[in-house]
Amino acid sequence: MGGFQGVTISGVKHTCVGKLAYFIVRSLLNPCTSRSIRNSLWVALRYHTPHLLTADIRAPGICQIHSFFFKVPISNLLVPMADTEPMLVPAAGGEKRACPALEEEEVDHNTKRPRVQKEEKNGGPSHKLPQDEGEEPEGEETEPLEEDGEGEGLGSGEAFAEMMKHGLTELDVGILKFVSEHKGFSGILKERYSDFVVHEINREGKTVLLDDLSVPEEAEEAPVEQPESQVFTEEQKQQLEQLQLFKNKEGNVSIEVADDTKEKRTLVHKAVKTLYPGLETKTEEREGKKFIVAYHAAGQKALAAPRKHSWPKSRGAFCHFVLYKENRDTMEAINVLSKFLRMRPNVFSYMGTKDKRAITVQEIAVLKITAERLSHLNKCLNNFKLGNFCYKKHPLKLGELQGNHFTVVIRNITGTEEQVQQAMSSLRETGFINYYGMQRFGTTAVPTHQVGKAILQDNWKEVIDLILKPRPGAEKGYLVKCREEWAQSQDPEAALQKLPVKRCVEGQLLRGLSMYGKKNIITAFAMIPRNNRLMYIHSYQSFMWNTMVSRRIEAFGLKAVEGDLVLRGGTAFVLSAAEAETHSIQDVVMPLPGFDVIYPTHHVGKGYREMLSADNLDIDNMRHRVRDYSLAGAYRRILIKPSDVSWEVINYEDPRVSLIHTDVEKLEDQPPPVFNKEGKYRALRMEFSLPPSTYATMAIREVLKMDTSIKNQTQLNTTWLN
Repeated sequence: MGGFQGVTISGVKHTCVGKLAYFIVRSLLNPCTSRSIRNSLWVALRYHTPHLLTADIRAPGICQIHSFFFKVPISNLLVPMADTEPMLVPAAGGEKRACPALEEEEVDHNTKRPRVQKEEKNGGPSHKLPQDEGEEPEGEETEPLEEDGEGEGLGSGEAFAEMMKHGLTELDVGILKFVSEHKGFSGILKERYSDFVVHEINREGKTVLLDDLSVPEEAEEAPVEQPESQVFTEEQKQQLEQLQLFKNKEGNVSIEVADDTKEKRTLVHKAVKTLYPGLETKTEEREGKKFIVAYHAAGQKALAAPRKHSWPKSRGAFCHFVLYKENRDTMEAINVLSKFLRMRPNVFSYMGTKDKRAITVQEIAVLKITAERLSHLNKCLNNFKLGNFCYKKHPLKLGELQGNHFTVVIRNITGTEEQVQQAMSSLRETGFINYYGMQRFGTTAVPTHQVGKAILQDNWKEVIDLILKPRPGAEKGYLVKCREEWAQSQDPEAALQKLPVKRCVEGQLLRGLSMYGKKNIITAFAMIPRNNRLMYIHSYQSFMWNTMVSRRIEAFGLKAVEGDLVLRGGTAFVLSAAEAETHSIQDVVMPLPGFDVIYPTHHVGKGYREMLSADNLDIDNMRHRVRDYSLAGAYRRILIKPSDVSWEVINYEDPRVSLIHTDVEKLEDQPPPVFNKEGKYRALRMEFSLPPSTYATMAIREVLKMDTSIKNQTQLNTTWLN
């Protein structure tokens, strides 16, 4: 393809540049390009131009690429993109390099996954389902679908920005009101994933921290089996350890079985799998001799059944531990851990799911896996850390937690010290409207609540059209082709052939239509996992709740009034005029529509009937002919007041440096970040705790008085960088 000669990219003329290489470089420099796409682009760039190119960043948003000929491979000169987010600069501080196991392999999607909570975020151009920044909403759990993968069409930040032009704003989902009176200001949320740190608050009310990596004494196996000292030589131990740590990933380790008996071979197999998690073994015969060959299990299907080991009766059956993860969602973490341990994911339990683009700390429990084995994974996984091990007799259950503690950095703020003081004081003293956040409704031009409305209307043709029809905005190339094929031919098999990834919602639906035909749409739609289907109607309920709460705040402000609802022992009651005088807005709840709730008796409550009637739905008959889609309803508090609120405005010089001292950095005795009072950048660093089923982004929205949608944040980020 040739090379670049004296290339400079920042509006400066470029000469002798191959079109493909120039496109790759432009995409790499765009801050909106995702990490996974950047990694793929780096691979392509290294393959085509391994002898030239280095990067030099002069200032944020101004990137220059110069080309020279070198005698060393490009890989020795360039920092991988996994270390540089969101700009093409070397990592400093908090951002960790991705785990080799995660970069080099795909998670096994064939093994059964544990179910996750229903409030997941609809990320990406296809209908994937929501997950927020650490909030654990109530109700159903969601089984995550497979990622779409790296398709053509979204390979640049321009394409993502184009897609976001057609994305949702807060006005589109009923998020209209604020409770505070201060003047808002702008800032960038999650410019780096390390700007958002979540610590779980367990059922005892204690914040979950990772502060101990040691293995408890009782975690050690009974001294009945010590296969390592009996089986392996020192050289074999070293070889197996190198293989496990990916230093010899492409190879294997062969161990000759001198005493060729079944018992001897079984002992070697068990020793490898027990002491070196992530390695698999097989028996081979070479020239009349038997060898046990150890190889890396990465990329191959994990064994389905858990391995049997002796387990002391005095020890609790569940090993509880604290999981620290960076830029990985909870389900991805569980899948990785289960693969390395060769266990089914459903042996793990947890109290709630956590967001991907964040640093999160939460408690996990696993059935009959020793702390020693879990601790050994710390040598293999760079984006995870496991610690604080203990044994208990019970697993964890979804929803058992008391909440989450958030540490958030809002970068490049424009507010004055006085504005920040007023905003944070209001958050601490008054709270914020408990809206369902933007991630509840998806990120594309077709919101999930519109699909939910069509389901409730029993309008299945509309459901199919909303999910499969072409839509405005840029999408991955194969999804565009799939939608175009469906629009032209209405042939599910032909459209399905355009999808390289079949486990996305579109793929599951098309597979159902292909199997059952277009006259059996309800059966075909059921090919999508149940809890993912329910996300659509829950999204419609959330849209209704947001809209009606905005009307309630507009009509009556921040005081309890006659006709409002409050909960007493889990049952809703209507307030009389006298009772309203003794209650505050903090006590008032609003219903999510359903057949098992009551509604406020004032005129805002009557708005539920009007809004449902406008959507051709009957408030008196919220049962659906398909039982799964019948809505019982629920109650949700209008206002939430965070606890443990604190904040500070900091100045900093280097936008690449993490501004939060993480648990792992404390364990490694790394110094906390030092702030330069004369730094040219300003950020607001805030901390607060929230109960389950609340959205931290809505608390931040109240502080900034700014639209928190991806559409708006993308525009803000792009404007700042430009």
